Amino acid sequence: MKNFSRAYPQAALCGLNCLLCPMCVGGYCPGCGGEGSQGCPRARCARDRGITDFCFRCGEYPCGRYAGIGDYDSFVPTRCMEADMERIRTMGPEVYVAELEKKRAILDELLAEWNDGRKKSLYCAAVYLLDLESLRGTVEQVGNCVPGDAERKERASRMAAALQEAAGARNISLKLRKKPKQR
Repeated sequence: MKNFSRAYPQAALCGLNCLLCPMCVGGYCPGCGGEGSQGCPRARCARDRGITDFCFRCGEYPCGRYAGIGDYDSFVPTRCMEADMERIRTMGPEVYVAELEKKRAILDELLAEWNDGRKKSLYCAAVYLLDLESLRGTVEQVGNCVPGDAERKERASRMAAALQEAAGARNISLKLRKKPKQR
């Protein structure tokens, strides 16, 4: 958004984790702040109110712009936005962003070493929704039992299955929830 910059563009004003979004990973969106997110009503509101880090700084948070948030997903899961916003508030943005950067390093590894060209959305959702220790453990476990010279498709399949299993053990669905069609 023009004339609007933020100290922590890795996480959006609303609590989305931009650093883990496939649009950011692909270089299609820089997140809110700078030239990104031109149409986001929350970003426009924050800019107009002089809030440059997170919406929870506003005295009206959560406002009507948050109605229905988390009901369906966009490019990333939105079901954790409120909880992530609370984590940012309690941990502090520096600590939260440091954790996001560690998760992004895992995501980068998954995309570079374990992707058959069809797993980007799954990996982004898994890294977004699973806690850091679960991710590290799962990636390490699969890395230890799948040879590096295995076919890329086999490697991707094994990693995807392990991430699905780790998510299932925590009652987390890695499938993005689509907005219901209006009739």
